[in-house]
Amino acid sequence: MDVTKLMNRSFLTRTISGAILVAVLLVTGLAGGYLLFGFTLVISLIAVSEMLGVMELKTSKLAYMAYAATIVYYLLIGVGGPDRIDVFLIGYLMAILAVYVITYPRYKTDQVLHSYFAVIYGAVLMSYIFLVRNGDDGHILIWLIFLCSWGCDTCAYLTGVTCGKHKMASELSPKKTVEGAVGGIVGAFLLGALYGFLMQGSIASVSNPVLACGCVCALGGGISMIGDLAASAIKRNYDVKDYGTLIPGHGGILDRFDSVLFTAPIIFYFM
Repeated sequence: MDVTKLMNRSFLTRTISGAILVAVLLVTGLAGGYLLFGFTLVISLIAVSEMLGVMELKTSKLAYMAYAATIVYYLLIGVGGPDRIDVFLIGYLMAILAVYVITYPRYKTDQVLHSYFAVIYGAVLMSYIFLVRNGDDGHILIWLIFLCSWGCDTCAYLTGVTCGKHKMASELSPKKTVEGAVGGIVGAFLLGALYGFLMQGSIASVSNPVLACGCVCALGGGISMIGDLAASAIKRNYDVKDYGTLIPGHGGILDRFDSVLFTAPIIFYFM
């Protein structure tokens, strides 16, 4: 098959699946409420499953416990909001350690820790998309999550391609450069400031929306790079290319939301 045709087909697939994902996010994000709650729960379960799959725990009893814990967690924050997160973290840790003791020596310590990590990483961090939308000015602030993560990624890519010279993390991502990282953060700040300017009449929870949105997007953009590289590090440790195949051309949920997982809590706590 001609290489050019193959690349064009891959680009088309990636574009279509990306457009569908954005459409779903727009519908659920604008609607909020039970629709966004259900959507976030579903993608959290998929994310937990993907992480457990990489760690070869997808069909173990620890995995089923992780899926149940994810559902319980969402029920808790659906009723009590973010105030119930610490209760869940402590309760789930105690529960999973109880299973570890009762079934000993069936599971190794690292397997128990991996299943706990999968829920925190794939479900708890993901839930901040819903928590931001459910808070003050949530219908406006939710879009900052994706603006600073995906916006930073795009700006970093464009800057890196045009003037990137110094490698940032060559063993994890050979194409990422220091110049690209700086461009991504600056780009995220400008995109956030522009968004704050356009929406300043609708944001009542902060006194200076332009500066606040710009700064929080710059911070979130910088941290989103850590999320991206952390996801890459885990894949390299387990010698896998993608977390899944749910989103054609992109991989799994974790491949597309790896940076979002880190920016969503930033938007929630700083805005």
